[in-house]
Amino acid sequence: MTKTALLIVFICLLTACNNTSKELKQPTTTKTSTVKPTEILYNIAINNLNGEPINLADFKGKKILFVNVASECGFTPQYKDLQELHKTYGQKLVVIGIPCNQFGEQEPGNALEIQSFCSKNYGVEFLITEKVDVKGVQQHPLYAWLTSKEKNGAKDSSVKWNFQKYLVDENGNFIDFYYSITNPLDTKITSKI
Repeated sequence: MTKTALLIVFICLLTACNNTSKELKQPTTTKTSTVKPTEILYNIAINNLNGEPINLADFKGKKILFVNVASECGFTPQYKDLQELHKTYGQKLVVIGIPCNQFGEQEPGNALEIQSFCSKNYGVEFLITEKVDVKGVQQHPLYAWLTSKEKNGAKDSSVKWNFQKYLVDENGNFIDFYYSITNPLDTKITSKI
Protein backbone atom coordinates (compact mmCIF):
# COMPACT_ATOMS: atom_id res chain seq x y z
CA MET A 1 0.00 0.00 0.00
CA THR A 2 1.38 3.43 -0.89
CA LYS A 3 1.88 6.19 1.64
CA THR A 4 -0.95 8.15 0.02
CA ALA A 5 -3.35 5.19 0.32
CA LEU A 6 -2.35 4.67 3.97
CA LEU A 7 -2.92 8.35 4.67
CA ILE A 8 -6.40 8.21 3.09
CA VAL A 9 -7.32 5.12 5.16
CA PHE A 10 -6.06 6.83 8.34
CA ILE A 11 -8.07 10.00 7.62
CA CYS A 12 -11.22 7.93 6.92
CA LEU A 13 -10.82 6.00 10.19
CA LEU A 14 -10.18 9.19 12.15
CA THR A 15 -13.27 10.83 10.64
CA ALA A 16 -15.44 7.78 11.40
CA CYS A 17 -14.24 7.65 15.03
CA ASN A 18 -14.82 11.39 15.43
CA ASN A 19 -18.36 11.14 14.02
CA THR A 20 -19.19 8.17 16.30
CA SER A 21 -18.05 10.02 19.43
CA LYS A 22 -20.09 13.08 18.40
CA GLU A 23 -23.23 10.91 18.10
CA LEU A 24 -22.88 9.62 21.68
CA LYS A 25 -22.21 13.01 23.30
CA GLN A 26 -25.15 14.65 25.03
CA PRO A 27 -26.22 17.78 23.18
CA THR A 28 -24.81 20.87 24.85
CA THR A 29 -28.00 22.80 24.37
CA THR A 30 -31.36 21.54 25.53
CA LYS A 31 -33.29 24.54 24.26
CA THR A 32 -36.35 23.47 22.36
CA SER A 33 -38.51 25.53 20.10
CA THR A 34 -42.11 24.66 20.69
CA VAL A 35 -44.64 24.18 17.94
CA LYS A 36 -48.12 22.79 18.26
CA PRO A 37 -47.80 18.99 18.43
CA THR A 38 -49.80 17.05 15.86
CA GLU A 39 -50.42 14.14 18.22
CA ILE A 40 -51.29 13.80 21.90
CA LEU A 41 -49.06 11.52 23.95
CA TYR A 42 -51.95 10.23 26.04
CA ASN A 43 -53.71 8.83 22.95
CA ILE A 44 -50.85 6.43 22.12
CA ALA A 45 -51.55 2.76 22.83
CA ILE A 46 -48.91 0.50 24.36
CA ASN A 47 -49.16 -2.68 26.42
CA ASN A 48 -47.41 -3.69 29.61
CA LEU A 49 -45.06 -6.67 29.74
CA ASN A 50 -48.03 -8.99 30.29
CA GLY A 51 -49.77 -7.72 27.15
CA GLU A 52 -52.37 -5.63 28.99
CA PRO A 53 -53.08 -2.09 27.72
CA ILE A 54 -51.47 0.84 29.53
CA ASN A 55 -53.53 4.02 29.60
CA LEU A 56 -50.92 6.79 29.52
CA ALA A 57 -53.65 9.29 30.44
CA ASP A 58 -53.68 7.68 33.90
CA PHE A 59 -50.36 9.46 34.49
CA LYS A 60 -51.63 12.99 33.86
CA GLY A 61 -50.38 15.20 36.68
CA LYS A 62 -47.01 13.38 36.86
CA LYS A 63 -43.91 13.61 34.74
CA ILE A 64 -43.02 10.47 32.79
CA LEU A 65 -39.51 9.20 32.06
CA PHE A 66 -39.48 6.74 29.14
CA VAL A 67 -36.34 4.57 28.85
CA ASN A 68 -35.56 1.90 26.28
CA VAL A 69 -34.04 -0.91 28.34
CA ALA A 70 -32.05 -4.10 27.72
CA SER A 71 -30.84 -6.90 29.97
CA GLU A 72 -27.42 -7.54 28.40
CA CYS A 73 -26.08 -4.02 27.89
CA GLY A 74 -23.18 -2.21 29.51
CA PHE A 75 -25.76 0.32 30.73
CA THR A 76 -28.01 -2.37 32.27
CA PRO A 77 -26.91 -1.44 35.84
CA GLN A 78 -28.92 1.77 35.30
CA TYR A 79 -31.95 -0.37 36.20
CA LYS A 80 -30.82 0.11 39.83
CA ASP A 81 -30.79 3.90 39.47
CA LEU A 82 -34.10 3.90 37.60
CA GLN A 83 -35.60 1.97 40.54
CA GLU A 84 -34.09 4.55 42.94
CA LEU A 85 -35.57 7.35 40.84
CA HIS A 86 -38.94 5.58 40.97
CA LYS A 87 -38.77 5.22 44.77
CA THR A 88 -37.52 8.75 45.43
CA TYR A 89 -39.75 10.68 43.03
CA GLY A 90 -42.73 8.32 42.71
CA GLN A 91 -45.18 10.99 43.87
CA LYS A 92 -44.16 13.25 40.95
CA LEU A 93 -42.70 10.89 38.35
CA VAL A 94 -43.62 7.68 36.53
CA VAL A 95 -40.68 5.65 35.21
CA ILE A 96 -41.54 3.44 32.24
CA GLY A 97 -39.01 0.92 30.93
CA ILE A 98 -39.46 -0.14 27.31
CA PRO A 99 -37.56 -3.33 26.37
CA CYS A 100 -35.96 -3.21 22.94
CA ASN A 101 -33.72 -5.68 21.12
CA GLN A 102 -32.51 -3.36 18.34
CA PHE A 103 -29.09 -2.45 19.74
CA GLY A 104 -26.65 -5.35 19.66
CA GLU A 105 -29.55 -7.77 20.27
CA GLN A 106 -29.06 -7.06 23.98
CA GLU A 107 -32.68 -7.78 24.97
CA PRO A 108 -33.31 -11.28 23.58
CA GLY A 109 -35.64 -12.43 26.36
CA ASN A 110 -39.37 -12.98 26.26
CA ALA A 111 -41.76 -11.18 28.64
CA LEU A 112 -41.34 -13.72 31.46
CA GLU A 113 -37.53 -13.70 31.18
CA ILE A 114 -37.41 -9.89 31.15
CA GLN A 115 -39.69 -9.64 34.20
CA SER A 116 -37.68 -12.24 36.10
CA PHE A 117 -34.37 -10.58 35.23
CA CYS A 118 -35.55 -7.12 36.32
CA SER A 119 -37.04 -8.38 39.58
CA LYS A 120 -34.26 -10.74 40.58
CA ASN A 121 -31.29 -8.54 39.69
CA TYR A 122 -32.54 -5.01 40.33
CA GLY A 123 -35.77 -5.24 42.35
CA VAL A 124 -37.58 -3.32 39.62
CA GLU A 125 -41.03 -2.15 40.67
CA PHE A 126 -41.59 0.49 38.00
CA LEU A 127 -43.68 -0.16 34.91
CA ILE A 128 -42.17 -2.25 32.10
CA THR A 129 -43.90 -2.38 28.72
CA GLU A 130 -43.99 -4.96 25.97
CA LYS A 131 -40.85 -5.27 23.84
CA VAL A 132 -40.98 -2.81 20.90
CA ASP A 133 -38.87 -1.27 18.16
CA VAL A 134 -37.74 2.26 18.97
CA LYS A 135 -36.49 3.05 15.46
CA GLY A 136 -36.85 1.89 11.88
CA VAL A 137 -39.77 0.67 9.80
CA GLN A 138 -41.51 -1.03 12.75
CA GLN A 139 -40.96 1.92 15.15
CA HIS A 140 -43.61 1.94 17.86
CA PRO A 141 -45.96 4.97 17.75
CA LEU A 142 -44.71 6.03 21.21
CA TYR A 143 -41.19 6.40 19.84
CA ALA A 144 -42.47 8.04 16.67
CA TRP A 145 -43.93 10.69 19.01
CA LEU A 146 -40.86 10.92 21.27
CA THR A 147 -38.44 11.37 18.35
CA SER A 148 -40.44 13.66 16.04
CA LYS A 149 -40.75 17.42 16.56
CA GLU A 150 -43.76 17.39 14.26
CA LYS A 151 -45.54 14.94 16.57
CA ASN A 152 -44.26 16.08 20.00
CA GLY A 153 -44.10 19.80 19.22
CA ALA A 154 -40.63 20.31 20.68
CA LYS A 155 -37.66 18.39 19.31
CA ASP A 156 -36.43 15.80 16.81
CA SER A 157 -34.06 13.07 17.96
CA SER A 158 -33.01 9.55 17.16
CA VAL A 159 -32.46 6.72 19.61
CA LYS A 160 -28.73 5.97 19.58
CA TRP A 161 -28.52 3.05 22.06
CA ASN A 162 -30.12 1.28 25.00
CA PHE A 163 -31.09 3.37 28.05
CA GLN A 164 -31.74 6.61 26.19
CA LYS A 165 -34.20 8.63 28.26
CA TYR A 166 -37.14 10.87 27.33
CA LEU A 167 -38.81 13.16 29.88
CA VAL A 168 -42.40 14.39 29.49
CA ASP A 169 -44.15 16.88 31.77
CA GLU A 170 -47.34 16.55 33.83
CA ASN A 171 -49.49 17.54 30.86
CA GLY A 172 -47.92 15.19 28.33
CA ASN A 173 -45.59 17.80 26.82
CA PHE A 174 -42.10 16.85 25.69
CA ILE A 175 -39.36 18.24 27.97
CA ASP A 176 -36.07 16.74 26.76
CA PHE A 177 -34.09 13.59 26.02
CA TYR A 178 -30.85 12.23 27.46
CA TYR A 179 -28.39 9.79 25.92
CA SER A 180 -27.42 6.51 27.60
CA ILE A 181 -24.37 8.07 29.25
CA THR A 182 -26.61 10.30 31.40
CA ASN A 183 -27.35 8.45 34.62
CA PRO A 184 -31.02 8.46 35.68
CA LEU A 185 -30.06 10.21 38.94
CA ASP A 186 -28.06 12.94 37.19
CA THR A 187 -29.17 16.47 38.06
CA LYS A 188 -29.82 17.06 34.34
CA ILE A 189 -32.87 14.86 34.94
CA THR A 190 -33.69 15.28 38.64
CA SER A 191 -33.64 19.09 38.43
CA LYS A 192 -36.56 18.87 35.99
CA ILE A 193 -38.75 16.59 38.12
